[in-house]
Amino acid sequence: MRICSKFNEVENTIGLIVNPRSGGDIRRAVAAAARSTLEDKVSIVRRIVLGAIATGVRTFHANYEPMQIVRRATETIRDIEVVYVNDSMTFTEEDSTIAARLMKEKGVPCVAVLGGDGTNRAVTKGWKDIPVIPISTGTNNAFPVFIEPTVAGTALGLVSVGEVKMEEVASQSKLIHVEGSEGDVDLALIDAVAVDDPYVGSLELFDPKTMVLAILTQADPIAIGFSSVGGLLHPVKDADDYALLVRFAPIGSGKDKTIIKAPTAPGHYDSIGIHESRTLSFGEKITVNGEVLLAFDGERKLRVKKGQSVDLSVRRDGPQVIDPAKALTLGRSVLIDD
Repeated sequence: MRICSKFNEVENTIGLIVNPRSGGDIRRAVAAAARSTLEDKVSIVRRIVLGAIATGVRTFHANYEPMQIVRRATETIRDIEVVYVNDSMTFTEEDSTIAARLMKEKGVPCVAVLGGDGTNRAVTKGWKDIPVIPISTGTNNAFPVFIEPTVAGTALGLVSVGEVKMEEVASQSKLIHVEGSEGDVDLALIDAVAVDDPYVGSLELFDPKTMVLAILTQADPIAIGFSSVGGLLHPVKDADDYALLVRFAPIGSGKDKTIIKAPTAPGHYDSIGIHESRTLSFGEKITVNGEVLLAFDGERKLRVKKGQSVDLSVRRDGPQVIDPAKALTLGRSVLIDD
């Protein structure tokens, strides 16, 4: 491994951030969804590493986590080095945030993240414009992609060794910024939802009667969760330079102008009353007044107390998501021996 001290960049390496708990919480059991097992994650990491090795990568920077997934995935692979960026754990999502920040500081050129929307949100809090392939192993999976890990590893490897340029194969994602009186207080990748719910951190499914409003960076009718709700009203792609605002109303309240039936979780449909839906321009601020609870990317995180308020807005300044198809198309000569 060669370190360029001038820019603090590490060459010929990729990062691995794994959430060992992703895809296994109570929401998947309640919704009768498949779980992502420890063995699944070990297999995914192993295939990412083998795909990257094919391009010449031999060093891997990883987060140390209690299940030792990366160690188990790589212990029989010869002639590689695994560098753990953290030497302690909080056993919370903060571990993913810390790992991302440390990888940025070490100059790791690109990262594979194993998890769902919540894991990728935590990673983004540590490295806002992280070059990444987010691989789906979570509960909410609107942001990550379903892809063969071997191919993902090869794409990351091609970026790492310089065979393809980041600007040619990556697109920057949208971010929802949450601003309080003292500036940014949080962020979301896919959805920020205000609910009349008292329980911060609860993993129960959302009750449509408690939903107040949602801001969505992506709205896809074939997705699961709030993205599907928006997708049935007004589809929005990640490439679109706007977001979607949805205001809810309890069914039968007289304020519900439309009623939709949407898959809010795997195997679970809800009827939802809609008061308003419209596109939201970049930078346009939506003020949310307390008392409400804000959920980011499916997880209840921030209590806005009575008399308080926060502003939500969307900008394109999030993770740089690498397109594996573009990377392999442009860098395929590495894999061809004429």
